[in-house]
Amino acid sequence: MQLKNASLNQIIKNTITVLPKTSLLDARQILLRHRIGRLIVLQNEKPVGVITEKDLVRAIYQLGGKPIESIRVDEFMSKNLISITEKDTIYDCAKLMLSHRISSIIVLKKDGSLAGIITKTDLASIFLTQVSTPLQISKVMTKNVITVKPADSLLYVESVLVNNRISRVIVERKKTPVGIITHRDFIPAKMPLWIKQYADPKETEEFTLGAHPHEYKSNQLSYLLTFIAADIMTPNPVVVDVKEDVSTVALLMIRHGISGLPVVRNSLLVGIITKTDIVRAIAFDN
Repeated sequence: MQLKNASLNQIIKNTITVLPKTSLLDARQILLRHRIGRLIVLQNEKPVGVITEKDLVRAIYQLGGKPIESIRVDEFMSKNLISITEKDTIYDCAKLMLSHRISSIIVLKKDGSLAGIITKTDLASIFLTQVSTPLQISKVMTKNVITVKPADSLLYVESVLVNNRISRVIVERKKTPVGIITHRDFIPAKMPLWIKQYADPKETEEFTLGAHPHEYKSNQLSYLLTFIAADIMTPNPVVVDVKEDVSTVALLMIRHGISGLPVVRNSLLVGIITKTDIVRAIAFDN
């Protein structure tokens, strides 16, 4: 691929920023409105933190008796920032993402102010614009796929995600992928913990009118055990054939707004390919 000297300038994106004193509720609204997964926190025009969807969920479960409207972004933002400069390369960016296990990197100007941000999606797009040499999926995919069954309990599925430190798990039946579950899919199942303060009125009404609206309050464990993987999975996941090129994967990821695809051979599951696998291919390009 020969991307070691490729400039970052072509993929640096402007990003939405907030101030440290911004409330979590306002940050959530910004994330939803712009359909993004993270916000850069600026102070005196320089980045001092990042707040992500995961940070918001973590904050909700650590509120205690404190009202959510009083919580500020700087109380839960990630402060250990990984950054690069505009002079660094795409290769440098990919190496840093892998070594720090992160999905985005802040790009700084010479004076330390914010130039923009680069995500795994931006790196994946490289395969559509700059890579002319074919690269088959089988060369970069993860072959040892961690899976669950449609009837597995949510507690089990969550334990699989946490214990294996993965962001998604494929739901399979007879070696055929029938669904996919990510951390985000668990939010509706856990909604009773925070819905009164966090959700908008429409979400509150939908949950109240749904099944078992109060059971969770009395027994969290038994509530989650009423759900199985099939209840929250995204069915009929987008799949890709093992013989396809990585550029095809990149196109599907960008088009559908997803970060991982089951890889099949004759409709049977043989692997999974994620944006991390694509970033790894760039980082170890010779």
